[in-house]
Amino acid sequence: MKTIELSRLTFRWPNQQRDLLNIPSLIIKKGEKVFLKGPSGSGKSSLLSLLAGISQPTTGYITLLQQPFSQLKSRQRDQFRADNIGYIFQMFNLLPYLSVIDNVLLPCRFSKQRRQQLGKEMHVEAHRLLSQLQLPEECLTRPITELSIGQQQRVAAARALIGSPQLLIADEPTSALDHDNREAFIQLLMEECERADITLLFVSHDETLESLFDRSISLNSLNLAAGERK
Repeated sequence: MKTIELSRLTFRWPNQQRDLLNIPSLIIKKGEKVFLKGPSGSGKSSLLSLLAGISQPTTGYITLLQQPFSQLKSRQRDQFRADNIGYIFQMFNLLPYLSVIDNVLLPCRFSKQRRQQLGKEMHVEAHRLLSQLQLPEECLTRPITELSIGQQQRVAAARALIGSPQLLIADEPTSALDHDNREAFIQLLMEECERADITLLFVSHDETLESLFDRSISLNSLNLAAGERK
């Protein structure tokens, strides 16, 4: 089964003369753990925005989980994302006025599918994820703002994983950590993805991490528009 399929996809911002992305084809299969690399300005963030349904392709198609994602209406894309996609943001985007547990459970507020999957075990699963990601128990009652960067990262990962979304997108979530902590975090993330059969798309410019993944994709090689800009 294919989790992600791109076909003849192009994207340019309004009033832009040239395509930022021109990707003839990309397939990522269910359960794969893929490292997507590329320098700053290569279009990584734009591609993730397309995969999350925030932006729309200029031409071409995005199929996610066998669904014609790019052809859905805006509200349908929002609901599909809430039900099926976990997202770890580079800056984590945790809400400072919510507790650690409530931050983790936030996706369940927006997705009936995730709520039903967990049922009355939502809080139990939130605690399990945080424990598996090695967040100390004493951190659960602290305000988000009092947690270290590494601890906030684990909360953001637990939030993305709650309810076992079929696709997890991680946008440079380890950029603030040293190399040893980056590797340790990725291994924990992969263990959770393996347990729930989640497809992982991990985006980074740090090529020292790519050996940890099933395969690596260079956006500059994939994206024909990168050659056109040279």
